[in-house]
Amino acid sequence: MTPNGNRSITELVSDAFDQLAKLVGNEIALARAELADKASQVARAMAMIGAGAALFLPAVVLILFAVAGWLMEAGMSEPLAYLITGVGTAAIAGILIYIGINRMSGPALVPSVTIDQLHRDKVAAKEMVQ
Repeated sequence: MTPNGNRSITELVSDAFDQLAKLVGNEIALARAELADKASQVARAMAMIGAGAALFLPAVVLILFAVAGWLMEAGMSEPLAYLITGVGTAAIAGILIYIGINRMSGPALVPSVTIDQLHRDKVAAKEMVQ
């Protein structure tokens, strides 16, 4: 190979394409790694939701009976005590589900590192061509 100052256009173009091919390969590897990380994040979130639901249900049943019993002892009718207890529990369940779903939302799973790197590579490739 000739020194850098005396390289032919063919050699320069060939080197540019070699570097571009390596860059694309590196970007694909980065995207795979980041997507694997995001998939792992989803799996952990799903496991947390499942474990929380499995542990929460028996405890909630006992707590609901206790709350309804307390409301009845405080003078409320049985149906009203159960209704108030059920509505309160449904609200708490809705909040927990909402939090779990937000952890799996689109923005949380976007491969932002790969997107940023692709943008930088695009700029670098444009500068190489000029």
